[in-house]
Amino acid sequence: MPESQLIEYKESWRDEYLKWICGFANAHGGTLYIGQRDDETVCGVADSKKLMEDIPNKVRDVLGIIVDVDLISDKCGDVVKITVGESPYPVSYKGEYHYRSGSTKQLLQGSTLTDFLLRKTGKKWDAVPLDNVSVDDLDKESFDIFEREAIRSGRMAPSDLKLSRRDLLEKLGLFEGDFLKRAAVLLFHRNPEKWVTGSFVKIGFFETDSDLRYQDEIHGSLMMQADRVIDLLYTKYLIAEISYENITRIEHYPFPKDAVKEALFNALIHQDFSAGIPIQISVYSDKLYISNDCVFPENWTTETLFRKHRSLPHNPDIASTFFRAGFIESWGRGIEKICNLCKNYRIPNPEYTVHPRDIMIMFKANESEKVTEPAEFQEDFRKTSGRLQEGIPEFAQKTFDFIKENPKITVEELAVKLGLSERSILSHIALLKNLNLIKRVGGKTYGHWEIISDSGEKI
Repeated sequence: MPESQLIEYKESWRDEYLKWICGFANAHGGTLYIGQRDDETVCGVADSKKLMEDIPNKVRDVLGIIVDVDLISDKCGDVVKITVGESPYPVSYKGEYHYRSGSTKQLLQGSTLTDFLLRKTGKKWDAVPLDNVSVDDLDKESFDIFEREAIRSGRMAPSDLKLSRRDLLEKLGLFEGDFLKRAAVLLFHRNPEKWVTGSFVKIGFFETDSDLRYQDEIHGSLMMQADRVIDLLYTKYLIAEISYENITRIEHYPFPKDAVKEALFNALIHQDFSAGIPIQISVYSDKLYISNDCVFPENWTTETLFRKHRSLPHNPDIASTFFRAGFIESWGRGIEKICNLCKNYRIPNPEYTVHPRDIMIMFKANESEKVTEPAEFQEDFRKTSGRLQEGIPEFAQKTFDFIKENPKITVEELAVKLGLSERSILSHIALLKNLNLIKRVGGKTYGHWEIISDSGEKI
């Protein structure tokens, strides 16, 4: 049999081959033949009897495991056969962890080593407990987002949402004994980067691959990121084509919002946070990329990813909480759902680029003609929009657009949609008031906004 994941041939014995035995033990076991060439022909070993005594002792003393060592006599010489079983525990060679993958031996380092050690001890990365954070350190706004979405989706009983924060976290499985899991901190702490480097989302708009025009970073809990990233994309980065059905203004964006949202949520729950690299969203005039570091389940191929498969989220506690919040519908069908949404939107299926440690999805827009608003509506829009185009900050423009779309919108809702603080929203509103573009009618709770024309009259 040729060399494979379970078979290795060596012409003679060297003590460094203990690394190969270590690799077999940490993977799925295997057999090492001493006295055979790579082409399987026998060259034999001269000191077979001594090796039969030395190898088991060296394996035991250096690796701490027991292996079967057998002698195979052949007309061309003796072959020492070393049979290694899969170890349920991590096996190290002088502090190094080796692993058999395919027909090669790999030295595990960095996040790969972390994943291996957690897997061997039966834990997931997001389930590791943290001893320097308490429930009181978690963020109220993040809990509010979760409760709002859980009520909307109906994934949790109303009685569950009346529990104390600690009891709710227990219900979500985010405690390990008396300690919060990493998942709890990522989901509900306002600054998870204190514990997990790179746990945020970067968005950039590119004219070309080398020409970055502007960018944003969305920090905060995963609840905040899930709530704000899509709104920021669709208010600042993506331009809608405008059309009309009778007098109804229709905005058509280049990519279906639900598909982009599903791709973002997939990135958040499958992200390899141990890599320390943020999720990256690159926006172009005709395409959009979302990329994240990830760890694929063992023995998965690209073909496995694109056909029907069991859900094996890298961060199951985060995925479970996203499911309870209604951010994801079900596990294991995210790619299928994204493709169906793109098909219904009449844009090409997204393209996936898969590497051993990261994945990237690209949405591609259809070529489309510029949409011009009908003449009968241009005059009304000119009354206010024209003034906004003359030196008004971009986010003041966005604030105005949202107020015009929904006169009852609140400062809190504007802050969420634009990914800004409430203080920033208030400053934009003050500017719009000073320019006599809007005015407030009624109080904070039951009032609404009015849009003012050039003549000072309500539109």
